[in-house]
Amino acid sequence: MFEVRESEYNKQSTEPASTRQSVHFMPSLSSKPSYLNQPGDKTRNGVRADTLRHMEFIFEKALWKQPLNDNDIACLLATPPGKPLNRLFTVARALRERAFENQVFLYGFVYFSTYCQNYCQFCLYRKFNKAAPRYRKSIRATIDAARTLEDEGVHLIDLTMGEDPYYLQQDGETLLELVARFREAVDLPIMVSPGVLKTQSLSEMARQGVDWYACYQETFNERHFVQLRSRQSFNRRIEAKKQARQFGLLIEEGLLLGIDESHGDIVLALRNMETLNASQVRAMTFRPQPGTPMANWQVPNSIDELRTIATLRLCFPDRLIPASLDVDGPQGLRDRLIAGANVVTSLIPPQHKLAGVSKARLGIEEGERTVSAMVPLIERLGLRTNSVSAYKQWLQKEKWRVGRQDRVDSKSM
Repeated sequence: MFEVRESEYNKQSTEPASTRQSVHFMPSLSSKPSYLNQPGDKTRNGVRADTLRHMEFIFEKALWKQPLNDNDIACLLATPPGKPLNRLFTVARALRERAFENQVFLYGFVYFSTYCQNYCQFCLYRKFNKAAPRYRKSIRATIDAARTLEDEGVHLIDLTMGEDPYYLQQDGETLLELVARFREAVDLPIMVSPGVLKTQSLSEMARQGVDWYACYQETFNERHFVQLRSRQSFNRRIEAKKQARQFGLLIEEGLLLGIDESHGDIVLALRNMETLNASQVRAMTFRPQPGTPMANWQVPNSIDELRTIATLRLCFPDRLIPASLDVDGPQGLRDRLIAGANVVTSLIPPQHKLAGVSKARLGIEEGERTVSAMVPLIERLGLRTNSVSAYKQWLQKEKWRVGRQDRVDSKSM
């Protein structure tokens, strides 16, 4: 029998009483919380006691490194609010601490081109949307912004663009030039988020030393995909990620929430993340964007994102899970870290006239999305940011793990 000790942030006065849990969690039948001992078929919250007992069984499976089945995942996604949900967050944090101790990584975000050739129904930067802030930064301006982030202390630079034909023409020569110049000027790991790339471009990026390829599917329900990503190929998007992984790039996969998805859709997404062997897995809540077909969509509550982040942690305890500043800003970061995330993304330097994605301007020029603004919040939760060298070491171990898994998979085919 082992004991998982959680970070001291469970005792911090900054955390509301509704989210505090015991400092110790023992993965054994004797450690079940007091609400499971209430008499009768239901708890005072109207949740069946047998449902809560099943949840404890799922928690134990996760803590003992046993794989969760589809029913287990669906049960976690339906976790009722109050003590059961706080319990889910507690287990997620315990698993995060087991894999990463109290380390949090910081990602700088440089959206260097907001032009896009696609017609995504949900995206502010869809083609012909006059409400979107449009710009295309020069290579020098892109590097200057990245250097500012490097000086602040981020661990990685995420180079993001819409599917801009200017950068993608002639097999992506201009994009590859940007990456090559960037690699010479900035001594940080690189994630590239350029949309779907051709095989040759992916191969060259790997050769240039790019570490990550991010290309979110948003949904693995093909019917929803066709509705969300008009005129795009579901299979081509997946194939690009498979090719990138074969070239040695780590994969980040992302899921969009609040778009009428079912728990079954999310389970399907997590299974595909597993199949893709994604090293970073994320979920983000949809925010309606002006000038888009979904502009009048009802604004979803972020609670499902928190449930999904925690569920991701139980399914992928040793993977990176982002907490984005781009959905609810700095005020939403704390909740996402409490739910089990361990990467702070969308750090954007002021005075470089850069935009975000979900919230194009939220807190950027006010300096609210900088490292110096985020570190005190992170530390109040008992977490800490580690060195760039520590992040690079994690990258090397993860690349070895993914390569080894791919070799095993190829032999079994």
